[in-house]
Amino acid sequence: MQRPSEEAAVGHSTEPVLLPAPAQVAPPARRARQEYKRLYLAMAVTDCISIAAALVLAYEIRFHVAMPTGDFFRILALTPLVVIAVFSAFRLYGTHQFTPAEEFRRILLAVTLVVMGIGLLSFWSRSSFSRFWVAMSWLLALLLALTTRRLWHYYCGRLRARGHLTFRTLIVGTNDEAAHLARIMGREGLGFLPVGFVTTDAPTSSNGSVPIVGSIGQLRELIRETSADCVFVATSSIGVPEMGHVAKAVRLEGVEVRVTATLPQVLSSRISVQPVGGVMALSLKPVRLSGSQAVAKRAFDLALSSVGVLVTLPVWAAIALAIKVTSPGPVLYRQQRVGQRGAPFTMLKFRTMRVGAESMLEDLRRLNEATGPLFKLRDDPRVTSVGRWLRKWSLDEVPQLLNVLRGNMSLVGPRPPLPEEVREYEDWQFDRLEVPPGITGLWQVSGRSELSFDEYVRLDLFYIENWSLAYDLFILAKTIPMILARKGAY
Repeated sequence: MQRPSEEAAVGHSTEPVLLPAPAQVAPPARRARQEYKRLYLAMAVTDCISIAAALVLAYEIRFHVAMPTGDFFRILALTPLVVIAVFSAFRLYGTHQFTPAEEFRRILLAVTLVVMGIGLLSFWSRSSFSRFWVAMSWLLALLLALTTRRLWHYYCGRLRARGHLTFRTLIVGTNDEAAHLARIMGREGLGFLPVGFVTTDAPTSSNGSVPIVGSIGQLRELIRETSADCVFVATSSIGVPEMGHVAKAVRLEGVEVRVTATLPQVLSSRISVQPVGGVMALSLKPVRLSGSQAVAKRAFDLALSSVGVLVTLPVWAAIALAIKVTSPGPVLYRQQRVGQRGAPFTMLKFRTMRVGAESMLEDLRRLNEATGPLFKLRDDPRVTSVGRWLRKWSLDEVPQLLNVLRGNMSLVGPRPPLPEEVREYEDWQFDRLEVPPGITGLWQVSGRSELSFDEYVRLDLFYIENWSLAYDLFILAKTIPMILARKGAY
């Protein structure tokens, strides 16, 4: 059979053939994505300035030279290229897609690689820079990079409160999980604004004030009509064929996509995607604080607590004098606490209450402001004037550095409970005793006394399940601004 000519196929026309486009309507401007692009461009500038400033400061400290000259100036000129290349490789200009803890881990690795890269540049250029300069450059670069990022996140929070940096979001699904997503997104500052539900074959539940705007077969049209920046999929309401339809729609429309996972709260560094027989599966890296990890954590604790004791010795002397002058009794307060695997130990604190304060406890229990077995009282009459000030700035906890050196405690870990608290534990709450208690922890940087008892425990269990040295550093870094803010300290 003779094949028809191209002219015959188009009716002998010589005009070019235009295939029908799936949609002739131009996609709406993605305001949130454009705002993030401008934000990350500004972040890149401050990252470069931070690293360059760290190098110059370290150079001045080491060599007592205010202005760089010669080889150092040439290396400094290449710094922005190295910073942007490494930070981009770690996806640090897309941080709205992962948690602050994950951003901290990536900044830690990125700054380390940047300083190593600059060290290699100095080696290849036959420049001579001391190891002290390299170490000081790394420390200052990490400090400045984290500080500027913290300021950027504060600025982002202010912008989100005014409606910027917020994705207009379609929720795929109308079941209970989808309704829960809508309620979560209704909280201020999360960066998502639910504009409608998209129905699937799953049953529909009550969805509150967010309207149902259409079905999944109309997803592309719905994205345009609602000017959506993001599609958020409730996985319990959708099947594999429908998920394929969602993937195609978001790809063609160029919007963000999020998919829920039926997992407990875990750090993103523990999750990887693994194909299994054509099915995409989430691989969850197991984490348990045992063996070499326990040794690494202990070495980390010993190093930092030893330095901490030496640095804070003048503070110890000043606090001891203030306690002795203002109230009778010992400087240190010793209290029985429960440590790892239920082992009792004596925890040390600077005394903040009058002598005999424990005998007054029963009379005050009716005023308790805490939940569960905890006892907290914002205006506790047993606290001395100096003690109130020490608690406000968390200085009463400083002697626990000695507990860390003894091995009773860690710098970071669950809150050390009292024996009477442990006697009231439910079975699931005993899991928090698997690791040594800490001077600080997630409970400290997440609200302290403003948290309920169950929130305490859940944060402790999250920490145990997701432990890493980088995560310990992240919590320690967050502890400092939390202490300065004095949130939940009483």
